[in-house]
Amino acid sequence: MSGAILGADGRRRCPWAASTPDYVAYHDEEWGRPLSTNNAMFERMTLEGFQSGLSWLIILRKRPAFRRAFANFSIAKVAAFGPADVDRLLADAGIVRNRAKIEATINNAQVARSIPGGLLRLVQGFARVDEPQVPTEIGQVRSVSPESVALSKELKRRGMRFVGPTTMYALMQATGLVNDHLADCWVR
Repeated sequence: MSGAILGADGRRRCPWAASTPDYVAYHDEEWGRPLSTNNAMFERMTLEGFQSGLSWLIILRKRPAFRRAFANFSIAKVAAFGPADVDRLLADAGIVRNRAKIEATINNAQVARSIPGGLLRLVQGFARVDEPQVPTEIGQVRSVSPESVALSKELKRRGMRFVGPTTMYALMQATGLVNDHLADCWVR
């Protein structure tokens, strides 16, 4: 059984959060909490896309540099980025320098800018209405759901990239649309 792990502070946490202080802080203060703005959702969606194929810890530690490089994830500002900005971002050692992901981010900002009602409302519209069974061990936590598949399809239909079903499920977990904290985790 891989339930929550007891931390040095006496709190039980999801096992993935126990390995570094960065993860502890992210788990305790941010993961699974709802967002309130379109730009905040754009940031989290972008970072989940950049994480694809990498450790989340890399992205988490580079997040301040990502925020500087991508104008604090202002949808309007990133949507206006051009070829010179792509070159600037490819030269920025503080972020993950992947041309496809950088160009997808600019593209996704342009798409997000045109979504009636905004990106936040669109993504939140795919939240599960009924609560699934609460996971008691890490092996019960899914990596994809029917809702994340549907969200991915809708975002791709609108022209977004790096928004696959697994990435969208991670986004849904991170932004409180799915509560995958284990049953005995103090945050749950």
